[in-house]
Amino acid sequence: MNQIQVLDYKPELQSYFEDINKQWIAEFFALEEFDRLQLEKPEEYIISKGGTIIFAQENDKVLGTVALSKVGEGIYEMIKMGVSPEARGKRLGYFLGQQILEKAKQMGAQKVILYTNSKLGPALSLYKKLGFKETEKECGKYDRCDIKMEIKL
Repeated sequence: MNQIQVLDYKPELQSYFEDINKQWIAEFFALEEFDRLQLEKPEEYIISKGGTIIFAQENDKVLGTVALSKVGEGIYEMIKMGVSPEARGKRLGYFLGQQILEKAKQMGAQKVILYTNSKLGPALSLYKKLGFKETEKECGKYDRCDIKMEIKL
């Protein structure tokens, strides 16, 4: 990961989000219906609520991103980690996970939660490798059964 730079969100990186806005809004944000309908720029929503977004860049090309959304005092939710096809085999997901957890500590997080699906085997094993532990199953949010995971910092 020597050539990978970690960048904080800046408006010039917004275009990266344009491709995944609909997916994030429909599948990963735990928002009230009203907020979901009003949300056009999820990156601005995350930041305005006290969250953060980081990007992994190599040779001026964004290869991946991950965000933290503040959900309570000292509690953040890790939002969908996106990694581009060019990044496969570079262990970028693990690297991004480590970086966002470090950022969470700097922001005063005591706990980071996330929701994943049991069908996403590689993601589930990645989260476990980062130190997340399964806490409970929650069904119904998006017509699928989610696995809630958390890590205490």
